[in-house]
Amino acid sequence: MATRREAIRAAAGAAAAALLTASGCRASGEPPLDDALEERAAALRARLPLATCAYRVTAVRREGAQAVVAAELRHRFEGHGSGPETTAARRLELRRDGGSAGRWRVRADRPAAGAPQQLWDQGEVRTARGARSLVLGVGQPAARLRELAADADRAVPAVSAAWPLPWARRVVVLVPASLDGMGGLLGAQPAAYRGMAAVAAGGAGTPDRLIVNPEAYGELSAYGREVVLTHEAAHVATRAETSASTPMWLSEGFADWSAFRTSSRPAPDLAPALTRAVRRGDLPAALPADASFAFGGPPETLALAYEGAWLACALIADRWGETRLRELYRAAGAGGVEHGVREALGVTVRTLETQWRAYTQTRLSP
Repeated sequence: MATRREAIRAAAGAAAAALLTASGCRASGEPPLDDALEERAAALRARLPLATCAYRVTAVRREGAQAVVAAELRHRFEGHGSGPETTAARRLELRRDGGSAGRWRVRADRPAAGAPQQLWDQGEVRTARGARSLVLGVGQPAARLRELAADADRAVPAVSAAWPLPWARRVVVLVPASLDGMGGLLGAQPAAYRGMAAVAAGGAGTPDRLIVNPEAYGELSAYGREVVLTHEAAHVATRAETSASTPMWLSEGFADWSAFRTSSRPAPDLAPALTRAVRRGDLPAALPADASFAFGGPPETLALAYEGAWLACALIADRWGETRLRELYRAAGAGGVEHGVREALGVTVRTLETQWRAYTQTRLSP
């Protein structure tokens, strides 16, 4: 009996064959192009810890013994990730060896125009496995990858304590060789992430992996690395309950609250920008707007947004309890923040803002 993985591969191959035939790229008795795509997928599975890996053809252009195939590469890492497979748009160039009976071979496999790179596009991938993590890196010493796996292993239980609801309780961490490599994986300009040590990323807005900026991450203290990885892993844990209705002060605040939840450091040390604002009489009038979290703007604005968001979640956990904070997160994702605050806390957003201002003043005043 075929295994589930074999069934998936067979279905993918059948779909590819149907499209190739319909596109006029496979004449009767001619070697199929989809065999070459399966060989390419098998080669990736041999090099990388992939549980699933298959190409789905979306378009074909053939000229004699050469063909260009547009495809979606769907993959998931072994033992990691409970959501949908990652889908990457690819452009493959194939050539047929010999005459009409020759086999098709993949000669090039690149990201489609405008699509992000995959880590293996950037060079040879090294792997380190932790108890709760899988770390893959390019251009990184093996010892550094092992250290990162240990860091991630400590972050996962911290997130699970803050979010004891179902999630994978494992993280995949990708470490490119440089900031430029990070930009390639995110399909963005590297400068936008220069000061960021790591981000949670994934397809269709659902983060399923952490991407590390090796330059910024390497400058952090042990405590800083713990905070960064716990914050980003919290985004992975809560992804199923996060939607476009979730305000950023709640998603980012919850991630920071998860990272600071057991910290013994005083609030002014954790929120220095907001402390300065409070002590000069510039306490914000409202919870941070989504636009305040945009990278590339004034650093002080961004710092105030993150620190204010953390204190909003700290207030809710202190006054209503951690369970209510999680209920708010889920309710806001399902029906918006106004609905969520009323449902979970029994107050209005305006009342919450008033209490947040008083709480912030108390926590950050000398």
